[in-house]
Amino acid sequence: METLYPNLILDALRNVRYPASGKDIVSAGMVADDIRIDGNKVSFSLVFDRPTDPFIKSLVRAAETAIETYISPEVQIKGNIAVQTRQAMPQPAEKPLKQVKNIIGVSSGKGGVGKSTVAANLAVALAREGYKVGLLDADIFGPSMPKMFGVEDESLYMHKVDGRDLIIPVERYGVKLLSIGFLVDKNAPVLWRGSMASNALKQLINDADWGELDYFLIDMPPGTSDIHLTLVQTLAITGVVIVTTPQDVALADARKGIAMFLGDKINVPILGLVENMAWFTPEKHPDERYYIFGREGGVRLAKELGVKLLAQLPLVGSVCESGDGGEPIAARDTMMGRDFIHLAHEVVDACDQRNATLPPTHKVELKK
Repeated sequence: METLYPNLILDALRNVRYPASGKDIVSAGMVADDIRIDGNKVSFSLVFDRPTDPFIKSLVRAAETAIETYISPEVQIKGNIAVQTRQAMPQPAEKPLKQVKNIIGVSSGKGGVGKSTVAANLAVALAREGYKVGLLDADIFGPSMPKMFGVEDESLYMHKVDGRDLIIPVERYGVKLLSIGFLVDKNAPVLWRGSMASNALKQLINDADWGELDYFLIDMPPGTSDIHLTLVQTLAITGVVIVTTPQDVALADARKGIAMFLGDKINVPILGLVENMAWFTPEKHPDERYYIFGREGGVRLAKELGVKLLAQLPLVGSVCESGDGGEPIAARDTMMGRDFIHLAHEVVDACDQRNATLPPTHKVELKK
């Protein structure tokens, strides 16, 4: 028997005609693009307009006979022809967040470094600067954004947009917000496998009415996981902001996180590094600095890896109190509020630089 290849199969199937039109099933587009060949075993699908087509069984038998007759009776084809209907065939999905200019991940190599606090306050700071901002809490197993924004008891609603039922994000401090925390018991752990978590995130991205946004921030889970792969495979991410503290343990994990994003499987640019809890400053003595987690570890790491240091943020009690109280500190005109405004400017500049390196067809016009 001669070596099998897809065009040989198609040539044989051109001898089968669909009785309703008189066309051969290849020209009529009835042979799906899923031909599989394993040795002398061949499988593929035939596509019909409706599941009640009266010619389904006869065409399957005719296709089997054509392959055995025009190629070889040694071809294993019987029972290997599937049937699809056009209504059930998967349609190409629209590009997610097509009205969003910049998609920014906020990530950390480990938990406890203030990643979610930075993400929440960066979103509010960008909104205060006049940008349209969305924030997705993608930390499936530890969603904290509903509490930080004071919307833990909010209910989600849906409305129709172009015939689709879409989730309406909760809006607070000028930021459109969605979190898995709105959908689960806040006092119970989320015991989901990775695939369930990934599907939930895809729904919050694809089935929500985010509208036009200048910046869409994603508070990613700490560490490295399949959720990170899901996000970068689903979205065209502009870049990632890495959050760390100055201590060596956090820096080692931040280094791994940066390596993950720059690796071949993900290949997402690093917009820069934020050194959080860079020092402790008492509220009543703003000029005093106590380096309780080490000194300038983030500065050294940024220099070592050739990434931009976006900001050094001090550890100040009011930041934690504001987050726990449902009002991010960036919403206030305070010293820390101004620090987050500065961080927002740095992130905007980093996105500008990133977009300037893209081919002309991929550049976006940023709001000034």
